[in-house]
Amino acid sequence: MLLGTLLQITSDAVITPPVTPVVHDKPNLFELVVKGGAIMIPIGLLLLIAVFIFIERYFSIRKASRGDEKFMLNIRDYMLNGNMAAAKMLCKNTDTTISRMIEKGISRIGRPIREIEGAIENEGKLEIYKMEKGLPVLNIVAGIAPMLGFLGTIFGVIIIFYDISIQKTFDIDTISGGLYVKMVTSAAGLLVGIVAFICHHYLTIMIDRVINKMQLNAVDFIDLLFEPAEN
Repeated sequence: MLLGTLLQITSDAVITPPVTPVVHDKPNLFELVVKGGAIMIPIGLLLLIAVFIFIERYFSIRKASRGDEKFMLNIRDYMLNGNMAAAKMLCKNTDTTISRMIEKGISRIGRPIREIEGAIENEGKLEIYKMEKGLPVLNIVAGIAPMLGFLGTIFGVIIIFYDISIQKTFDIDTISGGLYVKMVTSAAGLLVGIVAFICHHYLTIMIDRVINKMQLNAVDFIDLLFEPAEN
């Protein structure tokens, strides 16, 4: 009797080893992109286009806005001394948006003020057009990318219902493929749209700063025409 009780206690004391849960590695970025399906290809292309345009425009606008703070002071000295050739040469050697605009005004000196102002304004519009080149494409990317993401969501839902109809079951394994397509494409489309939107507005702010400088220098140049020349 005592032996049986001891055996029972010993059997109850046996500790069952804990079951180690199976740990699955989280998918990396590439695997998530692959799970998004074919719709990720145009979304990826839109991202590349947005990044390329931003980088190219960023350095181009920075180059256009670059200038010597003493540029207008030197132009003023040359013009008041009647040395128009030196003023034109300075504009050509400077090669900035402002210098090209001022050079156009210098080339019209001797004609009516309105014609000089018109020449400067037209040159300014041309320079602004050059700086804004590519920005409409960024705006288009910002609008199309989320739409492609929504299209991927529709594809994902279609895949979910198709898999359910084929396998006749409604479990996580059945709907996981469609859910990946749905969620990944939506996130990717929104992300690309946000990136393009931010890039577009950042470049627009840079261009507005350049336009402000152009307007200030144009006003200074017109005012300079009314100053008496030095003897």
